Amino acid sequence: MALPQHVAVVGGGRMGTGIALSFAVNGSSVTVLERDAQAVEAAQGRIQEIMEKAVSKDPAAPALDVLLSRLVVSEDYWLLNTADLVIEAVPEDFILKAATLRAIEQRTGKNTPIATNTSSLSVSQLAAELSNPSRFLGLHFFNPVPASTLIEVIVGEATDDALVDAARDWTEALRKTPVVVRDAPGFASSRLGVALALEAMRMLEEGVASAEDIDAAIVLGYRHETGPLKTTDLVGLDVRLGIAEYLASTLGERFEPPRILRDKVAAGELGRKTSKGFFDYS
Repeated sequence: MALPQHVAVVGGGRMGTGIALSFAVNGSSVTVLERDAQAVEAAQGRIQEIMEKAVSKDPAAPALDVLLSRLVVSEDYWLLNTADLVIEAVPEDFILKAATLRAIEQRTGKNTPIATNTSSLSVSQLAAELSNPSRFLGLHFFNPVPASTLIEVIVGEATDDALVDAARDWTEALRKTPVVVRDAPGFASSRLGVALALEAMRMLEEGVASAEDIDAAIVLGYRHETGPLKTTDLVGLDVRLGIAEYLASTLGERFEPPRILRDKVAAGELGRKTSKGFFDYS
């Protein structure tokens, strides 16, 4: 199956712009929607930066002017009414996502597929906010989106089987691999990734080894591309904290965030985006 001709991405942060670029590189026309003119300007800057990187690193990427012609950033949510697929990519907060999804539904055709890029929240509970939950599912992209080769397809209780098949096809058309999971706390990737990261944090907190050596043990011993602490810096410590708190509330105390994570978030040490997390990037 070809990619949808017009994809709308609601939320122009790091994940949203990465998702938009992936579709644009592979031929879709993409509209990124933001809340106001200031956010639109910021998203445009992020897109310009990642487009330039894509053109220089991805042999399959079209010329920069072609990419720019395929992508529009706007605050006009009524542009959603021409979208063939809408992906919500706002921050990981249930109330915010639910409100955003209701706003999307009001401005799209009644059968237009809608996806959420949540990394841990219940797809079925989000779907309950919509009048037609059968057209809704999760598409969990990974950071950084252009370089990642995985998309987790999360199937809600009401998700139509045909939509799941279409999502598999879209993922492959983006030159990525789909992993299909049923809706469960943390799905597969976040549940496994957070469990490993939290244990690494506890080891650091207890003085078992340095951050460098903990990560090296996983990279060299288990052939992971990056260690759990450096991955947490990339994801964002605040994001990991939010996911851990949600998993602790649904799956139990084994996902309780360690003190070191709470302290670093409180200190504003959020990882690469603030130049300091478990490692220093300044």
